[in-house]
Parts: sequence; structure tokens; C-alpha cells
Amino acid sequence: MFLSYEDTLQFLYDALPMFQRIGAAALKNDLSNTLRLCAALGNPQEKFKAIHIAGTNGKGSTAHMLASILQSAGYKTGLYTSPHLKHFTERIRINGSEVRTDFVVDFVNRIHPLIAAIQPSFFEITVAMAFDYFAHNAVDVAVIEVGLGGRLDSTNVIRPELSLITNIGWDHKDLLGDSLEKIAAEKAGIIKAGVPAVISERQPEVDAIFIAKCSALSAAIYFATDHYQAIQHDDLGMPRLNIYRNTDLVYKDIALEVQGFYQRKNVLGVIQAIDVLRSMGWTISDEHVAHGLRNVASQTGLKGRWQVLGKNPLKICDTAHNIEGILEVVNQIKVQPYKNLYMVIGMVSDKDVVPMLQLLPKEATYYFCEAKIPRALAASKLAARAREAGLRGTVIPDVTEAISTAAQSASSEDMIFIGGSTFVVAEIEGL
Repeated sequence: MFLSYEDTLQFLYDALPMFQRIGAAALKNDLSNTLRLCAALGNPQEKFKAIHIAGTNGKGSTAHMLASILQSAGYKTGLYTSPHLKHFTERIRINGSEVRTDFVVDFVNRIHPLIAAIQPSFFEITVAMAFDYFAHNAVDVAVIEVGLGGRLDSTNVIRPELSLITNIGWDHKDLLGDSLEKIAAEKAGIIKAGVPAVISERQPEVDAIFIAKCSALSAAIYFATDHYQAIQHDDLGMPRLNIYRNTDLVYKDIALEVQGFYQRKNVLGVIQAIDVLRSMGWTISDEHVAHGLRNVASQTGLKGRWQVLGKNPLKICDTAHNIEGILEVVNQIKVQPYKNLYMVIGMVSDKDVVPMLQLLPKEATYYFCEAKIPRALAASKLAARAREAGLRGTVIPDVTEAISTAAQSASSEDMIFIGGSTFVVAEIEGL
């Protein structure tokens, strides 16, 4: 019997295999454990409406934006995302408030015999916990982000109102497949019979996968970029979006609280999803959409997406950790005004890091670090691979020390970027 939240959390981290920490060894290749856990809990996933979100990049931002809009529209909104940055409770929220620690303790105590019997993974437990929490609190809707893939992801035991897939890129190809088509097929696994599917952007290599899947399941499919486009402009230094449906301006001067060029892609999927929900009878006004987008971070707690941590010098962090995500970051860095660029970078060991390193700006001064997780690539190994990519810098394994050293080196006209891994961003003090 666990009495404290700290002891309960220690059990979850130490006794259960966790992908974020140890990698593929933590994954199960079927949904049986999640189904058993849910059955023992009275199938809570059947007691609330849900929106299911998958994709290689942008699914977290998309989930938070959708949750914020639904919350602004007056719906009691659950939000399940992963991994957390600072605290375990970030994974499970209702109207932005994190799951209560006493619920976490009670939940683990309630199902402890079942944990011992079936030995589920950390992720399987947290998914079941989220579903139980949302059912217990009678949410109107829960926005559920896939952990990895889709078809065999633990979250894929729900029948949602809507499925949304942001995009397909080269991530976890050792687990999901060695081609974009195979990766897309895994992500398409969240599409259900008769349930509409929104695809945030067209990608010629994989569009046919989604079209065939939806056709086979009699599910309506909507490619957001067929109907919407977002054009960014600055208003007194603040980036704003004009969003067009075909040629009609439908949202003017939308101020996204979450920055980053890549959010222009994510927001189109969100807007298309809102359109579909409205057609199904959901009450969501244009004002709700604008308010939700304007207040994503404050309403849902989203962090780490092109987040400005300080100015003079400009200090930015971003959780991008694959080729497509890093490319978006690099493109955004290119348009930032700065005199000198300092990069605090760490990555994980189970990814091919060289293609990502080759994208990074060669004129920057680098500080190579490593997050405090078993999956982290040793800073010295990262530096060696970075040298192959033409990058030069200093090995400072501790993330906090690396950031501090960069700050000491930078002048007020410079820029410091921190990223390469979600887990590096998670160690930023004060985030």
C-alpha cells in the first residue's frame, strides 16, 4: 500500500518499463494489457467522448490547441499527452488543471494486484489512469494524444468522435517501419469505421494510405490543406495569422500563444477538426476558436514549443527531436536577428543523429550535453558525431551547466537555442 505520492511515483518509474527512459524494451506489441486494465476499471474509455490525435510532429501542439478551443467553448475538457516535461501530472489534465496527486496514489493502490499480475508498461498504466480520471470526473470530451505510432499504441482502445493525423515523418523507423508508407500505415491505425478523419497536411508519398484506409472503413476524410491556408504577418512585432477557407478570410489576425512557424501547419488541422465537429452538432463559435488559440499555453499548460525563455540575449527552447522537426527549427533560427548563435544540444542514443546534426547551422558555437535518462546519447559521443557534420563546440554533459556556460558567453545581442531532445528541454530550470 502506497501512502505518499512520492513513493507511488517512484514505483511507477522504477518498477514499470518506460519507453522515454529505456527505449524499445518498454514497448508491448499488442493492446491486451491496456484492454485488461480498462476492463478491470469498468471500461472508462467508453464513458466519455474523445478526439484521437496521431502524427510524427505537431500532435502535442495540436492536442493542446484543440483542448484549449473546446475549453473556451465551455466543454469540460480532458487532455492526455506524453511525455511530461517537469511533472508526471502534466500528462493528465482537465480544463488545464493537472491530475490530483491523491488520485494517482489511489489509482495505483486500487490496481496494484493487477499490475503485479500482468506487468504492464509505464505508458499502459498512465493511459488507463487517464481514462479512469476522465470518466470519474465526467468530462464532456477528452483530447487523447497517441504515444507512439497509432495502431498498437495503448491509447488505441477508444472509439473517438474524430481522428486527426498531423503528418508523417522519419521518426522511430526502427519501431514503425523503414518507409514513410509503413509509418503512415501505423499512424492510420487510429482511424475507425465510420469516424471522420482529418489529415493536417497533404504529403504525396502517403496520401493514398489514408485515402484507402478511410475508404475501407467508410470514414470521411478531410485534408486540411485542401480547404485552408494560413498566412502569417507581424503586427507591432507580434506574429499573427490570417486563415483562409479557399479564398475567403475566415479568421483575421489570430494571435497564436504558441509560436513557431510550424504551428501554421498544425493550426490548419485544428481548424478543419473544428469544422467537422461543428457539422456533427458541437457548439463552437469563431470567438471560441480565436480565444482558445490566443490562450493555449495559459489554458492548457503547453510548454517547450519555440518557447521564449528570455531576451537580451534571446533564449529559445524547442522539443523538436527528428529530422522534420529540426528542419523547422533551423528555418526559424534563420530569420531571427542575432549577432552570435549559441546552441545547447543533446539527443537520444536510439536515433540516427547525424542527419539531424547535418541540418544545424555550422557557424554556431555548440555545447553538447546529455539528459539524465538511460536513453541519452553521451555528450562526448554526440560531439564526435557533430564533428563529422562540421559542427564545433564544447562537451558539457550537465544540461544546466551547459545552459549556464552559454549564457555567460553570450552578449545581449546574441541568441541561445536549447533543444535536440524533449528531455534536454525538460531539464531547463524554471521552465
